Amino acid sequence: MSPIRFLSCVSLVALCAAAQDANKLPIKRVVLYKNGVGYFEHVGKVRDKQDVTIPFTSGQLNDVLKSLTVLDLDGGRITGVEYGSSAPVDRQLGDLRLPIGEKSTLTGILGAMRGARVEIRSGNTAVTGRLLGVEHKTRVAAGASQEIDVASVITDSGELRTFEVTPAVSVKLLDRGLTTQVGRFLDIVAGGREADVRRMTISTEGAGERSLFVSYISEVPVWKSTYRIVLGSKAKAPLLQGWAIVDNVVGQDWENVQLSLVAGAPQSFVQNLSQPYYARRPVIGLPESANFSPQTHEATLIPGSTRLTGRVTDPAGVGVAGAIVKAYDSSGALLGETQADGSGAYSLENLPEGSHRLEVEAPGFSRSTINGVAVSAASAGQRDVRLQQTAVDALAVNGRVSTTGNGRSLGSGAALGLPAGVGSGRGGGVGTGSGGGIGGGAYRPTTAQELGDLFEYKLKDPITIGKNRSAMVPIVQSPITAEKVSIWNDQNGLPRPQRALWLTNSTGLTLDGGSFSVMEDETFAGEGIFEPIRPAEKRLVSYATDLALNATSKLGSSQERFTRVRITRGTMTQDTEIRERRTYTIRNEDTSPRIVIVEHPVRRGYELRGDVKPVETTVDWMRFRLPVESKQTASLVVEEARSQTHSFVLSNLNSQNVELFVRQKSIDKTLEDALRKVLAQKTVIQELSEKKNSREAGMTKIFDDQQRLRENMKALKGSVEEKALLQRYTQQLNEQETQLAALRKESDDLAAQAVSAQSALDQTIQDLSFDVTLAQ
Repeated sequence: MSPIRFLSCVSLVALCAAAQDANKLPIKRVVLYKNGVGYFEHVGKVRDKQDVTIPFTSGQLNDVLKSLTVLDLDGGRITGVEYGSSAPVDRQLGDLRLPIGEKSTLTGILGAMRGARVEIRSGNTAVTGRLLGVEHKTRVAAGASQEIDVASVITDSGELRTFEVTPAVSVKLLDRGLTTQVGRFLDIVAGGREADVRRMTISTEGAGERSLFVSYISEVPVWKSTYRIVLGSKAKAPLLQGWAIVDNVVGQDWENVQLSLVAGAPQSFVQNLSQPYYARRPVIGLPESANFSPQTHEATLIPGSTRLTGRVTDPAGVGVAGAIVKAYDSSGALLGETQADGSGAYSLENLPEGSHRLEVEAPGFSRSTINGVAVSAASAGQRDVRLQQTAVDALAVNGRVSTTGNGRSLGSGAALGLPAGVGSGRGGGVGTGSGGGIGGGAYRPTTAQELGDLFEYKLKDPITIGKNRSAMVPIVQSPITAEKVSIWNDQNGLPRPQRALWLTNSTGLTLDGGSFSVMEDETFAGEGIFEPIRPAEKRLVSYATDLALNATSKLGSSQERFTRVRITRGTMTQDTEIRERRTYTIRNEDTSPRIVIVEHPVRRGYELRGDVKPVETTVDWMRFRLPVESKQTASLVVEEARSQTHSFVLSNLNSQNVELFVRQKSIDKTLEDALRKVLAQKTVIQELSEKKNSREAGMTKIFDDQQRLRENMKALKGSVEEKALLQRYTQQLNEQETQLAALRKESDDLAAQAVSAQSALDQTIQDLSFDVTLAQ
């Protein structure tokens, strides 16, 4: 090639590259959210009828298609948006006149070529003919079984030959069309592994030069926060330095981009819009010509006799309940449909014999298609299916967003999609500035703002990050209030207390949660993790083990104490306390004193007693401050009480109960006297009741004796002694009647006295009203 021609080619390539770059629309603004969603804005100039391109991957394209916003800001219009598309691999394979699945084996491929002309060579033997098929057989030799595949061929001379499919057997395709189909199959499978970059072309139309604005969301890596806390000589006061780690993997350079980092999660989801979708249509057979011969035909009762079972699981092996399983034949006709049970198991009944296509889908999972599922009447088929979960981008940013000094607002969606200064008539543009990259050591300050319950870090200067590059972006550098302490919690399983910082966020910013490292006196002192900290919030963070401290705790014995007694409406209620005392003992072997923060659990129903109070309380812990001098031992005693209540009905009390109350000191002298009066009245009632019972017993005895006398009088009739004995018995009966009258009167009087005494007791009990706090 001549030098002139070579230079012309080089110039042509350069011109094509320059033209392609001229059609690109640069990224000017990026907002990264904590859940892995990014919002992107492109702003550039177009002239007359011009097309611009933006490259995406297939993974990005679905998000872009459902969020793309395109605005011609100077009176032009958008005439169309195009992008590269391709049918799914399984659809492309289905279009081949070759029933081979994406993951077919050699046996499956040979089985799909039944009827093809082939040449089979085994050793020195070569046979040419048509392939009948491949069978799976079991060979038993010397007591051992072996699974083999056997190919059957009918030769050109009509001879039927079989060959065991082994590595020593080669098969050559003699049909040129079939060779082309296999090559197409391999191209489709190989193409599924290639990096797929889709170029989106936006067509515009208008007069002269105009501004074009494009925005969309896309899945991006989650940005991470990491902090440095500097203590000692390098900083007069504790210094906090924060960084955000940002990754650019979108396939396009970020040049002079205005970057914002939002710790929020706007609601988002993945919908497969970029892939062509085919609806399933029923297959209707063609009408047949009428047969005028008289015939009768039985109606179909069961369309097939085979059965296919299996289990549908997620990537972790857990059954997917409710998954829809469908079977289709080679023509696409639906053969059967079922739903998996609670464990993911399914069963398709009455399928015809043959090789079918299985489709499985469930909410939250990608559809799975399996070709070449063979079923036969000889044995039940078994095919398990594992579904892959679909990606979910994020959750919604809720609430309105406060406005920053430059008029930008995020979160509510009112201004999302419009660049700063665009359409307002005041100019400005997005991302203008000198740009520059990261890594030169220059400090790039940020502004932080609250976004409802969220917050944003916004870099003041534009930033440059090349594609497939990552950067550390400074988000905060400020003095911070920090007290150096040690923390002891005997329930966390650690042998010694931990070195910690009691931070007060005096930066005025919300600190995103992340890891932190502590540098003390120009030396690494430890590291840890903290959750988001709001402005002015105080947070305890640990970073190392304090080897100078030894700690232990001991639980004291429980003791029941009576605190209060109440009597009302005949019921006595006693309030008691169960007290527990836990003693924490700390030994400091260092030459400098320590401030130890002791964490004591918050327990439901317990209240603190004594003068020891926590400096702060969390949901689960009370924190007590304990100073420990050098080479000294200090103790902290935490006393708690749990309240209990016991109730007694006064009318059921007896002297033993009152004696027990006196011994337990659960009542005072006044209550004791009142209760003894009640007992005295109960004694009177009991005595009256006993006297009444005695009179009734005498009356019963007389009644029994009178009955005896009357029986005797009946027996005397006609006897010699009848007259004398009747006079005697009559006199005794008269005397007993007099006694009965007296006893009956006494019993009635005693009953009346008992009723009166019981009324007096009831009134006494009802009139009792006490509320006494017992001295401890």
